[in-house]
Amino acid sequence: MDWEFQTDGLIRAKVGLSGTLMVKGTTYENMDQVPDKEYLHGTLLSENIIGVIHDHFITYYLDMDVDGSENSFVKVNLKKQESSPGESPRKSYLKAVKKVAKTEKDAQIRLQLYDPSEFHVVNPLKKTRAGNPVGYKLVPGATAASLLDPEDPPQKRAAFTNNQIWVTPYNKTEQWAGGLFVYQSKGDDTLQLWSNRDRPIENKDIVLWYTIGFHHIPCQEDYPIMPTVSSSFDLKPVNFFDRNPILRVPPNFEDDLPEDVSKVRFMHRQVPLNGNAEGFYKIPLERFVKD
Repeated sequence: MDWEFQTDGLIRAKVGLSGTLMVKGTTYENMDQVPDKEYLHGTLLSENIIGVIHDHFITYYLDMDVDGSENSFVKVNLKKQESSPGESPRKSYLKAVKKVAKTEKDAQIRLQLYDPSEFHVVNPLKKTRAGNPVGYKLVPGATAASLLDPEDPPQKRAAFTNNQIWVTPYNKTEQWAGGLFVYQSKGDDTLQLWSNRDRPIENKDIVLWYTIGFHHIPCQEDYPIMPTVSSSFDLKPVNFFDRNPILRVPPNFEDDLPEDVSKVRFMHRQVPLNGNAEGFYKIPLERFVKD
């Protein structure tokens, strides 16, 4: 599991899966022996060995606190707006429709390809110079949803996979999406149960939960130890800065300068490094092309 912090304020979380494959025994040694309509619930990987179809789910607990603890969750839907007859040669436009989640059930989100949305956590009490609330948005990557019956015992224990996104008010006793004791649980202490209380979450100290999922149909290349498969998501600034924060970042090394640096002259001034008067670095004040 990796966390990447970029100079533009973006935070990227990446998780990779590998390890010894889950298998079960079988009397079959070759696919020629398997009847056409018999599902193995997996893949015949080798003689007498089936790799079992299964899922992986990783849930992230994100206590955001964007520029303070009083935050709100905003779902921003991208919608088509059709133009009136004769109004324009264009037939349609795009508009962003924002909805602030008032309670927890408003923030139970199942991702849908044909319902494009952004998911913002904002501080409505802090505004940019242009008047937008400062915030960060969750940018989902590749993920998957559980296909099990909701009343299936494993799914009751893993009820946090019923949605990809949840938002709850901060509670120090609610830190594990599957509850404190997952094995043999009957689903009586999960994120689903907490969220169904439908508590207020607008302008509150809130926690954003995001679940990455993988469906895994094993193949022979996965056996006996599977190569790493990965997925990720981003937390990206949305009106958190007044402009692109990296525009005035000085280069760290000479190799970072433009390729035609021989034609450019820099004037510098010395600036204390980390407040230490004995250490300095140089930043360009202005540059101009030689005559």
